[in-house]
Amino acid sequence: MMHKVYNWQINRQMEYKYPESRPKKQVAWVFDTNKCIACQTCTLACKSAWTSGKGQEYMFWNNVETKPWGFYPLAWDVRILEKLGGQKWTGNKYLGKTIFEAAPFGEEALRWMPEEEDWSYPNIGEDEVNQQIPEKASFKLPHLNWMFYLQRICNHCTYPACLAACPRKSIYKRSDGIVLIDQKRCRGYQECVANCPYKKSMFRAYTGKSEKCISCYPAVEQGLQTQCVVNCIGKIRLFGFKSIWNNPREQNPIDYFVHIKKIALPLYPQFGLEPNVYYIPPVHVPDKFNRQLFGPAAKEAVELYKNAKEDKNLIGLLMLIGSTDRIIHSFKAQNEHCVGYDEKGNEIIRVPIKEPIVIRNEYDQNLDVHRLSVT
Repeated sequence: MMHKVYNWQINRQMEYKYPESRPKKQVAWVFDTNKCIACQTCTLACKSAWTSGKGQEYMFWNNVETKPWGFYPLAWDVRILEKLGGQKWTGNKYLGKTIFEAAPFGEEALRWMPEEEDWSYPNIGEDEVNQQIPEKASFKLPHLNWMFYLQRICNHCTYPACLAACPRKSIYKRSDGIVLIDQKRCRGYQECVANCPYKKSMFRAYTGKSEKCISCYPAVEQGLQTQCVVNCIGKIRLFGFKSIWNNPREQNPIDYFVHIKKIALPLYPQFGLEPNVYYIPPVHVPDKFNRQLFGPAAKEAVELYKNAKEDKNLIGLLMLIGSTDRIIHSFKAQNEHCVGYDEKGNEIIRVPIKEPIVIRNEYDQNLDVHRLSVT
């Protein structure tokens, strides 16, 4: 029996195996794609912390892939998009089928199982642009040749396909929204691997069980952000808790990005899982490609980002990203600073909204040198 549940990301009710049940606070991430340099520090931090054991060699709970040609596993999104067929939006309402509504008879979701070799190329397509660069091409933006980095972890979805598909009921969602696999109950049937459209549940042959990102819950329970966030050199990531969609708090950083400004968007909302990793779309990518990945609000989000300096709260919050390892529960842009607070309202971080600019003389008399860069 399928239940009718509301999915705010597609602005309509849809079918799901279990009744709607939302945590009052949901773990969530915001990734700013425009600042990522694909250094893979997040990938290595996650791997060192969680997947350095036997049988986990191929596992990357966190990966950064270059779009449009990067995939881990191979062609993970192209294959499910092709199976899903037409994906029509009218305004912000999705009229196509979700993977639950498009499921064949007897299945919980539209699914496909990667071949073993599909997991073998985590860096395929890295730094490759969308098409061959013609001779004497201009590299000034905007131009016809583009690529961008897509950071991916488990989305800890509101309607997880892995949870719906597990015949052992070994997958569960905690009161803080973290989705986990009970290793004692798992029998390695791999239904979670086949049904997750993002392919973030992975099978470990050494133990005969499936594993996935655990949202670094031991750190989260201590008020700390996840490993992929705190180790990010580009300061592109923010972790926190999101309120229920129809009751956001403007002072909550995640709520502000997702529900107030609507500048951070879910990845493939048309799949229907209501994922809780949100992306600020790349500003130099064609609108059609951004729309396919992040939905119809992508174009407006790009414009908001381009004009962020006009919004003191937005630019302040963008400056706050990556400035502390502690979870920021609320923020305030005041005077020339943006301040982050913990759950009790104590200040934990303060950053300048505008970073100071220092201009040095081109010629340094003391050192008798000429500088090429003076700012």
